[in-house]
Amino acid sequence: MSEDTTAAPDRSEAPASAYSWYVLGVLVVVYILNFIDRQILAILAVDIKRDLGLTDGDLGFLGGAAFAVFYALFGVPLGRLADRWHRVRLLTIGLLLWSTMTALSGFARNFATLSLARMGVGVGEATASPTAYSLISDYFPSRQRATALAVYSSGLYIGGGVSLLIGANISKWWDAAYPGGGIGGLVGWQAAFVAVGLPGVLMALWVASLREPVRQPDAATGERHPLLDFFVDLSMLLPPFTLVHAATRGAKAVVVNLVMAAAMTGFALVMIQLTKNPQQWGAIAFGYYAVFSWASTLRHRDPATFQLIWGTPAFICTALGYGLVSLGAYALAFWSAPYAETVLKLPKSELAFVLGGCGAASGFLGVILGGRMSDWLRTRNPSGRILVVMFGILAPIIPIWIGFTTDSALLFYVMNFLAGMFAATALGAAAATTQDLVLPRMRGTATASFFLATTLVGLGLGPFMVGTISDLSGSLRIGVLSLIGVAPISLVLLIYAYRTLPKAEATIVERAQAASGQLAESVFS
Repeated sequence: MSEDTTAAPDRSEAPASAYSWYVLGVLVVVYILNFIDRQILAILAVDIKRDLGLTDGDLGFLGGAAFAVFYALFGVPLGRLADRWHRVRLLTIGLLLWSTMTALSGFARNFATLSLARMGVGVGEATASPTAYSLISDYFPSRQRATALAVYSSGLYIGGGVSLLIGANISKWWDAAYPGGGIGGLVGWQAAFVAVGLPGVLMALWVASLREPVRQPDAATGERHPLLDFFVDLSMLLPPFTLVHAATRGAKAVVVNLVMAAAMTGFALVMIQLTKNPQQWGAIAFGYYAVFSWASTLRHRDPATFQLIWGTPAFICTALGYGLVSLGAYALAFWSAPYAETVLKLPKSELAFVLGGCGAASGFLGVILGGRMSDWLRTRNPSGRILVVMFGILAPIIPIWIGFTTDSALLFYVMNFLAGMFAATALGAAAATTQDLVLPRMRGTATASFFLATTLVGLGLGPFMVGTISDLSGSLRIGVLSLIGVAPISLVLLIYAYRTLPKAEATIVERAQAASGQLAESVFS
């Protein structure tokens, strides 16, 4: 693992180098593995439900909150660590962890052990995007950043699509070869988890060879070792340490923290009573309380970072607005295959090939076209990228309605392709917008905060919402169509972001200075 010792150039105008594109290519491969490990559960869901005796709500938890809460919460301290530590080294460690936990998912014998394995996958994958976004932002100038982030994000759709093909074929082949269970009694879906987890261990060696770009000088990085700060940041999220941090800010802070804990507990109890799913709402309530505790402590420890992220309505509305886009996207990615298999009675091998290929192609096209369009609009309108995010929430509505009300397999596949492509256009635009609203030293933290919305709102609620409505209504079709209801909320948030973004971006340095009382960075990359 080597480090580039040359001084970091001013990338405000210089085009990206060939090595920058090489690094981006490696990161895309990592992200493909990331989403294969994350999404393979979707094509195996029907078999897992049968063998472990689960409900649709249980599957929604496994495909959502079990992963999302730990991904989001560990993403916060890991994002901060990515701002200060060796990003290549951090990504290598994370890749080893999530690949190992994916393989261990194959040895799960019940709902509890599979849940724990998925939580471990979430912790490991939390290293990926904060490190990748930060590296890409250093390797690419601002005018190419949305395109580069969109190319990176294409791994999401390629991996998600490939996961269906891989999972279905491995499971089918294994069950045919070993009808009563193979080595160790493993059945097809378990063998699929093991098979997709192991390549990540080898990939980690390739990642370790990347050069770490030298960061711009930053007096605000602190004197403690970054790894020590990681554990301090982690303690901000975990009770009872959350109260210890609150106590350092006075009795009022402790009271506020306890009130928030009580409110989240009450919220969880009400939702558990309504849905009979304690694991889902216990995890979500814990996640929201932990984020509140972390943000409160961040405000005290690093007021400049807090101000530019949590104190900036344009940032929050962009993140939440896109979070609702991702709610629909994650839910469709998880439930399309089970829907086609159980409602339309399509064979697993066919839908894996068609949905997998369509998912990869539509997502790749959407995210690349959306990134290019958002960069083009950004040169003509400071808020131009937000228009692409708006498109991403509105355009999928008609395809979702048609695709999940038809009995035609062909029309279902076509509408699923269009819905996925339209939703994918928003990611690069939203990600680049949040990166542009912070100082360079805050990019990892900004990425982690952005992914709090995409995971705790999108992934944490989307698959579970569809599964629960399916259980309550007795119709998976109604569960999927309920996703359309989030569009108006997202649109209101994005309209506000569109109106406030230009001023927020123009005042980054002065707002950081006002918050911290110290000289903030004035050089951007």
